[in-house]
Amino acid sequence: MNQLDQLKQYTTVVADTGDFETMRAFLPQDATTNPSLILKAVGKDAYKPLMQRVVEAHKYLAPPDVIDHLLIAFGGEILKIVPGRVSTEVDARLSFDTASTVAKAHQLIALYHAEGIEKDRILIKVASTWEGIRAVEMLEREGIHCNMTLMFGMPQAIEAAEAGATLISPFVGRITDWFKKAEGKDGYAPSEDPGVLFVRGVYAAFKKLGYPTQIMGASFRNVNQVLGLAGCDLLTISPDLLQKLTESDERVVPQLDDSWAQGQTVEPKIYDESKFRFEMNDDAMATEKLAEGIRTFASDAVKLEKMIASMQ
Repeated sequence: MNQLDQLKQYTTVVADTGDFETMRAFLPQDATTNPSLILKAVGKDAYKPLMQRVVEAHKYLAPPDVIDHLLIAFGGEILKIVPGRVSTEVDARLSFDTASTVAKAHQLIALYHAEGIEKDRILIKVASTWEGIRAVEMLEREGIHCNMTLMFGMPQAIEAAEAGATLISPFVGRITDWFKKAEGKDGYAPSEDPGVLFVRGVYAAFKKLGYPTQIMGASFRNVNQVLGLAGCDLLTISPDLLQKLTESDERVVPQLDDSWAQGQTVEPKIYDESKFRFEMNDDAMATEKLAEGIRTFASDAVKLEKMIASMQ
């Protein structure tokens, strides 16, 4: 078997793309999207007709509302390909507004429902701010399942699990990017990679402390990072790395499982808002990458709005 097929024996493989045509060959269980991926997809000729149809059908709506319909259009097409779930992201500009995040999640679920897609096939993606975690806590109580994204620090992970999030997405590659720049390194072995080590630490904490929240490693830069987390609950992988995994038949060795986790030393932690904010502030990497991620997603949402406005 190639490495992708081997990896699927230990981990649920998720496609990390808005380019749904490219995922057919890899047979992922789920798929994840974000504003940057959707913006990249609609720039391709293959997806321009889809965008034109959405804009024309909703030409009297404001561009931010058209974006919601565009997200659902992409999500619906993705769900024709994957048997599981698609993650659809709340506007990053709402990352510090609990009530608006909840309202937007309700809108997205309602739009999917109008297309005949039930909420059990949707994960609402929310940035892992304190306000976002509080929104997810409310949504999960309503039976709306959530994926906490832009995760870089243990306070985010633990608090998301305490809030009952269905899924969290630690950003492996972006963590490693920060340390490479800070330490002046070109790269790391998987056993020393900061992003890989962070996800391993979260995995150990969740399994040992009994949190049911699933962990989905995200934002990979190379195949070694992916294979360094073989055995994680889920891994969301870009099409180019999925392709590389199909081109190798080298053995995949699982790195994570429950027995490994039980052998790790884990210190239970409980956060209130003050402690959460202090520990995040004390972690320069987590603070900087969270802020940068929110800015980037928000900026790409604005670019999408301008593109839509030019077509109306």
